[in-house]
Amino acid sequence: MERIVLLSPAHPLRGGIASSTERLAQELQQQGYAVRIYSFSLQYPALLFPGKTQYTDGPPPPGLEIIPAVNSVNPLNWWKVGRRLRRECPGLIIARFWLPFMGPGMGAILRLARGNGRTKTMAITDNVIPHEHRPGDRLLTRYFIDAVDAFIVMSRSVGEDIRQFAPEKPVSYIPHPIFDNYGPKSPKGTSRKHLGLSDEYGYLLFFGFIREYKGLDLLLRAMGDERIKAMKLKLLVAGEFYGSEEPYRQIIREEGIEDRVAFHSEYIPNEEVRHYFGAASLVVQPYKSATQSGISQLAYHFEVPMLVTNVGGLPEIVRDGEAGYVVEVSVEAIADAIVDFFTHNREAAMAEGVRKGKERFSWAAMVKGIESLYQKI
Repeated sequence: MERIVLLSPAHPLRGGIASSTERLAQELQQQGYAVRIYSFSLQYPALLFPGKTQYTDGPPPPGLEIIPAVNSVNPLNWWKVGRRLRRECPGLIIARFWLPFMGPGMGAILRLARGNGRTKTMAITDNVIPHEHRPGDRLLTRYFIDAVDAFIVMSRSVGEDIRQFAPEKPVSYIPHPIFDNYGPKSPKGTSRKHLGLSDEYGYLLFFGFIREYKGLDLLLRAMGDERIKAMKLKLLVAGEFYGSEEPYRQIIREEGIEDRVAFHSEYIPNEEVRHYFGAASLVVQPYKSATQSGISQLAYHFEVPMLVTNVGGLPEIVRDGEAGYVVEVSVEAIADAIVDFFTHNREAAMAEGVRKGKERFSWAAMVKGIESLYQKI
């Protein structure tokens, strides 16, 4: 499989999947493979995209060939792209799959491409059964899965989901590698000054798109705990709302924490990410449901302890009591962990646990896993 095609969002599209695909392509190239990324000319129609923009203003990653070819809603385009890939005849196509909406287009392209009898297909499945269910999800997902020879999952729960659709196909569990393409760690004082934050407070960080299943409402309720109110703590919320922000504003008013929550409610450019993690003492992921989360891998890269809930693959990534906390999905459990962290000054010890734990997550291991899985198909 000397030539590999990644079928995935990439620059100028933004987000964690695009960023991690670009990083995977760079690692594959370093390992000696010829790599192309077939990205989207149209990823989401504007009516279906809940954010402000799908695109980044940042520069493209150096040294990568990114072809904006795929239109997610145009079957004629799928036929053209699939035929083009069939003629190019790469040894392997790796598709990123995260949403049933992408199932028809990607499934059709993969079917056409492997019609040459030589190209194998693989999928890195961020999600199989989505957090927010819609009619037809299972049908669209099955159409995609039937076009794939083998799967990489980054949480064991996603592997179990795949078994519902394709119990006989090879599946490999490889934890999401660290996001190490966001620049070096930034000192706490430097980051806080850059963001205009006071050094009088400790900071919790909620980072990423704000969606209902991510549990920001639980964290805001926890910030209203009288023990936390008595501490010099603030919550920094950095990310774009995917839905109405009014319910969260209402909670803030009800809990009387208007002066304890700072919203940076826009998409955070790649070059700014280091400052948000640099400013924080603890990254909080109070998710109500999850598969895996790239936020954890950002925290590992920047060596910041984490508080995660016991859902999906999050406990597989964060070792409770070492790199942070794994708690139940409840306001009380989240508040208890925050109080313990700051009352007992656990930041230094847990940051050391993060530094030791990050060795488990390498891009070289991801490539090795891809090579091993390829031998099974």
